[in-house]
Amino acid sequence: MATYKAPLDDMRFVLNDVFEADKLWASMPATAEVTRDLADAILEEAGKMVEGVLLPLNRQGDEQGCTWNDGVVTTPEGFKDAYNTYREMGWTALSGNPAFGGQGMPKSLAVLFEEMIHATNTSFALYPLLSNGATLCLDAHATQEMKETYLPKMYSGEWAGTMCLTEPHCGTDLGIMRTKAVPNDDGSYNITGTKIFITGGEHDLTDNIIHLVLAKLPDAPAGSKGISLFLVPKFLLDDNQNPGERNGVQCGSIEHKMGIKGSATCVMNFDDARGWMVGEPNQGLAAMFTMMNYERISIGLQGVGLGDVSYQSAVEYAKDRLQGRAASGVQNASGPADPIIHHGDVRRMLLTMRALNEGARALAAYVGLQLDTAKFSEDAAARSAAEDRVALLTPVAKAFFSDRGLETCIIGQQVFGGHGYVREWGMEQFVRDARIAQIYEGTNGIQALDLAGRKVARNGGKSVQAFLADARGWVDANEGNAGIADVLPALRDALQLLDDLTADLLNNAGSDADAISASACEYLDVFGYVIYAWLWARMMATASDCTDYPHRDAKLLTGRFYFQRLLPKAHALAAQMRAGSEVMMAMDEAAF
Repeated sequence: MATYKAPLDDMRFVLNDVFEADKLWASMPATAEVTRDLADAILEEAGKMVEGVLLPLNRQGDEQGCTWNDGVVTTPEGFKDAYNTYREMGWTALSGNPAFGGQGMPKSLAVLFEEMIHATNTSFALYPLLSNGATLCLDAHATQEMKETYLPKMYSGEWAGTMCLTEPHCGTDLGIMRTKAVPNDDGSYNITGTKIFITGGEHDLTDNIIHLVLAKLPDAPAGSKGISLFLVPKFLLDDNQNPGERNGVQCGSIEHKMGIKGSATCVMNFDDARGWMVGEPNQGLAAMFTMMNYERISIGLQGVGLGDVSYQSAVEYAKDRLQGRAASGVQNASGPADPIIHHGDVRRMLLTMRALNEGARALAAYVGLQLDTAKFSEDAAARSAAEDRVALLTPVAKAFFSDRGLETCIIGQQVFGGHGYVREWGMEQFVRDARIAQIYEGTNGIQALDLAGRKVARNGGKSVQAFLADARGWVDANEGNAGIADVLPALRDALQLLDDLTADLLNNAGSDADAISASACEYLDVFGYVIYAWLWARMMATASDCTDYPHRDAKLLTGRFYFQRLLPKAHALAAQMRAGSEVMMAMDEAAF
């Protein structure tokens, strides 16, 4: 069975000691009341909830899955009770706008909570997290009346939210969507079309489901510039703003998936469903990106959470499983063999998992702090710089977290050997559940193209240079720190490598139309390994000064393992990237 204990010590270390988040929160009126003690208490309660409520349902949810019967979707046994507990404890309102019933907690705290719920039951997590994204979109773009009508019920968890983008004939290329929105005399619209892969499109957890639907007006411009966004409730509201008549939206079926089986992935049919426009006509894609960018970070955290529960389970197994004798000598003289944790290859696997997980947690908190600054700071320059950093790092977080998350889950399965392939131990579920994170909310190839094309090439690498300036400034300021003297040269080299590869990307893009698409994935991975190196150096520097930190030695050793065994992968990726596109694009289509 899976083992998980919320990693509260490491979360507090990153948030409180490495980043001193409470100082940022105190500097902004909107978060000034969020103290270190309050944040610690929230994380403590979150840990109890996920361990006691969500984790026990994880395997059962995978075994049962969701069921569909004539448009009605039933979630696995126990999910509804767990959801009621979840919302009654206030978790659905954690980072919502206080003006409409939210708690207003900072994103840097929320990302750690999201990691926990993904670790313990990612199928369950997807229902409230989709709602969180929908409320963020409505809060940013809806009318005051819409906010007052829908946000309180969504923050309370009585109503859920979805986002409806993909159609059977189009995935990423939303400009060719066919869903139509025909205006009515009363200001509403009739929405007609079919959407697929809609997470939580239908379920039995809430009294109403609020769909955010992309569609085109009759006179809309062609392509993505002609997309509008509409709010389409499952049940229309009566005069008292309660769910009343059923709207013209039905779940046609649910997908039978490789993983996340407790999450309903729906085909949604809109047949003259009444909806109301959110934001301006033909500006729906920009509005929806508010939700999509939130979900991209959240889905990245799916990889982080699953990676951590896989690691914790693998560590417990490796300490118990007896097989062979350690190369350095007998470690278990009273038994027939030594625990496999004493074998070098098992140590390699476990430390790889730990180094990637803890690097990801640090990056998640860092991005969360940038989001807090962008949203709450009263300093316009600080807000602008934070917005730029978030835009740069969102594709990195989504893709690198989920790619390394699957890698980590597979390694954890390998630690178990044959038992890792057997359902009862839980490891194969983590692999199946983690796999989807690389695909949805924009495949990781799309994330790489977004990073290399939009975030780097289109602004001449200015955002990357701003990041490099910050990282190099930190290195210069810590040059005399004896605790990290042995890793700073490798960090300097890594930052220079990213600088050089960015210059190569910009130079090649001007002469080779395929340069970006041929090397974007390697570039994103290099970026991920380099920023993890910077964050690992920061964690090591902090740990070396925290003599009372109980995990000090483990943190320092894990960091050194990262620099010795994982960061060198960036240099191999650089060689791949520098190979260019010529050979890749040379083969004739018919030869494939």
